[in-house]
Amino acid sequence: YDGHSDLHVGITSSKGVVYSYDQEGVHRAGSGWEQCISIPLVQPDMAQLLQQWDDLLEEFSLEEAWLPHRYEEQQHNCYTFALAFVNRVRRGRGREPLSKAQFTERFLIPHTREASRYLTLHQELAHADFYIVPLPEQEQ
Repeated sequence: YDGHSDLHVGITSSKGVVYSYDQEGVHRAGSGWEQCISIPLVQPDMAQLLQQWDDLLEEFSLEEAWLPHRYEEQQHNCYTFALAFVNRVRRGRGREPLSKAQFTERFLIPHTREASRYLTLHQELAHADFYIVPLPEQEQ
């Protein structure tokens, strides 16, 4: 990622299938997201939610709101899809929905900052003739 283009957002099922939304509607992909940033949304103490997650996600993805003709690049897009699903789950657990700003600040910014630092370091090392040697197992 070069920092100059839009990012695409999706929600993952428990089996690793990414549900995403664009001008063609909802997509389900088992591959093609290998270089994504994964942001955990479900805490370990939410075992009951994990059991329902896939059914909730599939039902949500079939709703009329996510038909292709409803897509609008600025106001009804992949980010809207992901945030609406998160808020659906939150409401089901008796929690207040998050605004776009709250969701971005709490979940996305910390992870994208971390990824950006990593990518910057990786690019600098790749172009500076460094060689990284793994430590022998007993020293790790």
